[in-house]
Amino acid sequence: MSFFRFIHAADLHLGSPFHGLTMKDAALAVIFLEASRKAFSALVDQAIERKVDFFLVAGDVYDGDWKDNKIGLFFNREIARLDREDIPVFLLKGNHDAESVITKTITLPKNVREFPVNRPGSFEIDHLKVVLHGQGFAERSATENLALGYPAPKPGWFNIGVLHTSLTGREPHAPYAPCSVEDLRSRGYDYWALGHVHDFEVVAEDPLVIFPGNLQGRSVRETGAKGAVLVTVEDGRISHERIITDSARFAESVVHVEAEDDLPSILRRIEAKLEAFADMMEGRPLALRIRLTGESRYRQELIARAQDFRDEAQAACHRCHDDIWLEKLEVRLHDARHDGGTADAGGLGLESLIAGDLPPALLDEAQARLAEIAGRLPGGLGARELALGDDASTLLAEARELLLGRAGGVR
Repeated sequence: MSFFRFIHAADLHLGSPFHGLTMKDAALAVIFLEASRKAFSALVDQAIERKVDFFLVAGDVYDGDWKDNKIGLFFNREIARLDREDIPVFLLKGNHDAESVITKTITLPKNVREFPVNRPGSFEIDHLKVVLHGQGFAERSATENLALGYPAPKPGWFNIGVLHTSLTGREPHAPYAPCSVEDLRSRGYDYWALGHVHDFEVVAEDPLVIFPGNLQGRSVRETGAKGAVLVTVEDGRISHERIITDSARFAESVVHVEAEDDLPSILRRIEAKLEAFADMMEGRPLALRIRLTGESRYRQELIARAQDFRDEAQAACHRCHDDIWLEKLEVRLHDARHDGGTADAGGLGLESLIAGDLPPALLDEAQARLAEIAGRLPGGLGARELALGDDASTLLAEARELLLGRAGGVR
């Protein structure tokens, strides 16, 4: 009887600076920075406890080039734990840790095998009759179909394809190494270990094609439980189960507001919604984005007092649970008043003066200014997209709303 099992992980993104959280709440950013490392340590714990036969990562071990060697030393320390347990590790470079991106190195333990980046390569595990095929990224952007170049399967062995890919498209992920399930199926492998997409997904059953998702959510776009996959093969039959590793989570809550709700009433609606999140946390800190929708006669007053109301919302979060943290309060309310907006001395509404789409030239100028600011941020924040948490159009729209609120929100 043949039996083996392995862990399939991807998108560790070690060293992610959590730039959006850093700009909003530095203490919360530290929680999530530590969570990323804790998630990988927890996965190594699981690999040792379950005595897996090997461990593979399908791309993006790192979030980008290292500011210093600390993150490389951390990864080395954890992989060395697997080495001491005689667990081989197979690594594939993705777009975030492509060969052209990572300039610093730390010598890794002898149990590590890295797939080549200029051509497909294969590694055999003789006593298991398992062979792994893969090709990493030489550059950050890989636009060609890498899967079609993978070698033919080794007859009589269990063949695993390892690939960092968007398949035929998975928004908002960039379209790297595009291919179809039929392309994968044409190689004749028994299992495809994919990376790049941060949501867990069983793409196909014959053969089994899986995105394990990332180990730890990194923004409010990555909600819910995160982890890796434990794959078991017994007499050719394949089964899998998720291993949840995240130690902090993101979530969103939409709170509908009625037209006559004043600010205390809106706050009570928020508190009523918060009660549902305690179970979702499963003992983990939660970064929560609250989005207010509907109509309100008090919309401009709320915007004018945005920081005070945000603090009240945070206090409400902590009244519900001491580890629910307000990631952002989004005001998506329509003004229920019909008085033509805030009037200026000439009788023309201020809202009408600054309404409409922003000119492209202004947006370009704003984006350039943001890039200049981002480049001066500490801790490598400027090396990432949206270093201030939002793009120029979103930030300018928020500034417009604040101006309207300050001009006429408080009588």
